Amino acid sequence: MQSKPRPKGRRPDELRKIEFIPSPQKAPDGSVLIKWGDTHVLCSVSIEDKVPNWMGSKPTGWITAEYGMLPGSSDKRIHRDKIRSTGRTHEIQRLIGRSLRACIDMKELGLRTITLDCDVVQADGGTRVAAITGSYVALRMALAKLREKGTFKHIPKTTMVSAVSLGRHHGGLILDLEYVEDVEAELDSNVVMNEHGEFIEIQGTAEKGTFKRAEWDELLSLAEKGCRDLFEIQRRTIQEWGL
Repeated sequence: MQSKPRPKGRRPDELRKIEFIPSPQKAPDGSVLIKWGDTHVLCSVSIEDKVPNWMGSKPTGWITAEYGMLPGSSDKRIHRDKIRSTGRTHEIQRLIGRSLRACIDMKELGLRTITLDCDVVQADGGTRVAAITGSYVALRMALAKLREKGTFKHIPKTTMVSAVSLGRHHGGLILDLEYVEDVEAELDSNVVMNEHGEFIEIQGTAEKGTFKRAEWDELLSLAEKGCRDLFEIQRRTIQEWGL
């Protein structure tokens, strides 16, 4: 599949080491620091007992997201006053929100708004997929806290959601690109899935040249494998934390 060795000798279908750290922040209803290789993203969840005015009288809740790269998270300093101003930032925020709305029945939330804050502490490729994967665990933590408070008798049923980055690098298809691979990739893709093997979002761009249907099918199979591995990590973490 690949002619050039990967950083740290990873196989083409191998994820980087992934670790969830619980409650790095005490104030939010749920917070998780996801360490995905050298990409570290702080994911926090805040829940309000109201919904946006534009929703009108719909008997349902809402999930939205904010995303930003903190100063010092990349090789070039990110200015705080520009965190929310780029098109890339808005695109990622919408992606995170869509992905997490797909994991839960909004009616079970009641008239509540869940805000996901995803702040990149350190970036080494795959920040958006780390934000999605970490936000799901933080959401489960927040729902468990509301159950403890008596807000819910039972935690609203959720479906695990995770996301992976993929690409073609030096002619070979690879899973979970680090920054040095991402900047050289001929094909760049992000895939979001749920634990039932269903796709929530598929993004793909030929950065250099084109790609064929057969290659795309192979890439999606690689994404399925990566997300299955992520679901096992999420499931183990949720069980260990009693969520």
